[in-house]
Amino acid sequence: MGSATAHPGTHSERWTALHDGPQPYADVHVDWDVPIRMSDGVVLKANVYRPVNADGVVEQQPLPTIVNLTPYTKLIANLVDSALAAPGLQPLVLDSLRRMNLSGTPISGFGDLLHALDGGTVQTVLGLDRNLIRSGYTLVVADVRGTGFSQGTWDTLGAREQQDTREVLEWAAVQRWSTGKVGMTGGSYAGINQLRAAENAPPALKAIFPVEPGSDLMRDVVAPGGGVGTTFLPLWLSNVNQSKLIPDVRSMLDGTFDWRWLSDRMADPSTNVDLLTQALLTPSLDQIPQTLAAALDDDSDFRQAILGHPERITVPTFVYGGWHDIFANSATTLFNAIPLPASKKRLLVGDTYHANPGAGTGAPGGPARLDVLQRVWFDKWLKDIDHGIDGFGPVTVWEQGGGWVTMKQFPQTDMTHRRVYLSAEPSGTAESVHDGSLSATKPDAPRTLTVAPGLTAVCSRDTAQGAAGITAVLDMCAKDSRIAERNALTFTGPPVTERTTLSGPINVHLNTVHDATDGYWAVTVNNVAPDGTSTVLSTGQLTASMRAVDEAKSTRAPNGDYTAPYNPITLDTLLPVVPGEPVALDIAVVPIQAVLQPGHRLRVDVFAGNSPKGLPFRPLLNNTELKPQSLQLDPAAPSFVNLPTNRPLV
Repeated sequence: MGSATAHPGTHSERWTALHDGPQPYADVHVDWDVPIRMSDGVVLKANVYRPVNADGVVEQQPLPTIVNLTPYTKLIANLVDSALAAPGLQPLVLDSLRRMNLSGTPISGFGDLLHALDGGTVQTVLGLDRNLIRSGYTLVVADVRGTGFSQGTWDTLGAREQQDTREVLEWAAVQRWSTGKVGMTGGSYAGINQLRAAENAPPALKAIFPVEPGSDLMRDVVAPGGGVGTTFLPLWLSNVNQSKLIPDVRSMLDGTFDWRWLSDRMADPSTNVDLLTQALLTPSLDQIPQTLAAALDDDSDFRQAILGHPERITVPTFVYGGWHDIFANSATTLFNAIPLPASKKRLLVGDTYHANPGAGTGAPGGPARLDVLQRVWFDKWLKDIDHGIDGFGPVTVWEQGGGWVTMKQFPQTDMTHRRVYLSAEPSGTAESVHDGSLSATKPDAPRTLTVAPGLTAVCSRDTAQGAAGITAVLDMCAKDSRIAERNALTFTGPPVTERTTLSGPINVHLNTVHDATDGYWAVTVNNVAPDGTSTVLSTGQLTASMRAVDEAKSTRAPNGDYTAPYNPITLDTLLPVVPGEPVALDIAVVPIQAVLQPGHRLRVDVFAGNSPKGLPFRPLLNNTELKPQSLQLDPAAPSFVNLPTNRPLV
């Protein structure tokens, strides 16, 4: 299966003892809100954390420097750090979490979320790890322009913000407390910033450790499948726009308040909210505002800002992702696109959402915690100290339905994409709009199945994914699709007789007919246990009019079937949908690593919508509403799923 020689837990105990044990320095000193002036005059504010020796003296010798640039205001990271720094609190919390076991209860998902706290999440996502600093690093945590206490207007991942990142790295490299070797840390947005900085990286940048970063945000969260992300996106925009309005109270009290900061906030109080509102409310294409049209132009500044180029990355990169993260589609694809040898890149993927990265790490037999892995990664590339990181990975993933596995590459090398047909013949396993089957052969006669938009998907893993995992506390929704499937077409295969692995991207090919001038389709690939529990392994969605495929960015199996179709999601590639006429769709499903144990079945669910995770892009409906959608199962034009497996499933 393309496995490496090392087990995921190799060196875990030794590395953990290194990180959690006695450190060369006794404490941490903080310089608050240090001004860093950008080339255009805008001042960013940064907290600088430096180690303190046993005598209470701040280290004066130059040390490697770690940089974290965040839009979530460094005040939040400081508050969490202050709480964890309370004497005895962190060990108490970690010990309690390690002993907590909610498996077998209806809220085991709640435990999964909490276990992020003992997986190194706080230290790597917020980018503030006191043990790392005390081991001999300086840490710089800065608010990106237009957020936190920094001046300017928020240029969301734009060219100016990317230039700021490089200027902060260059600033950090020449400070008297820096050796000139710089790394980057942080999760989510701060992880994306790292990837962009690592593209043709400045000389000072030597390594990055992005946690849950995205590389193609249009497909991940802004407009998955051409729909509008309506769970995570509004929540995220609201949080950033509200937190950037929190003033620097200390400066108000000591008379140093930054009036430029206030002026900039008044000029841009709600960045990007107009785009989201237009996407949801503009009634038709002929009324589309120019700003929204630009967002759907491949060459626009907006699209270029949210599109990464991992093929340009030039520094050692350790990526952490989650199979159910909002950026799940990016993790494996960006890792494969990074043009570095295996010794300079690592991929770790957990069975996690955006809210609980690292959950499951640090357990016996598994990989070390994220903060531990970050320490040995930075020691390797910033201090030239090798703790044996070359023996980890290069690809370590949680195999859904199994456990941790280590591979030399992703996908596994012994996979073959196989076409499995959707059949109307009942499987006798599902309560759904239509209980169909998966078959090795085409259907004998044409059959049309109709499904209407509904709300059962509110109780689903897709909703939990779109909500960053917040709704994953209810196992009856996030770990079992049987409620959601009541408003789906289901297609279930026979029980497998041997352990069967799926590894790689999946394509679902549907031949459809619409009553309206557009349609929005969602599909999931599920593992059905002998007791009937239907667990989503992966997901995909597509707006019918956005079905155009860019061949240059897509991949096909030897038989010509798509394995990973790439939809441009632009206005100039729209294809008409004529009510009553057949439309063929190829729906990309997020790459997968999973195993079906003997007695388990594979199921494909097909939905006419995906609310509330995503809604159709309103202008495409052209003053109409979504209507029932039909799936054609025709031997002359069959619907099927193209699966990467190590043996036939049916």
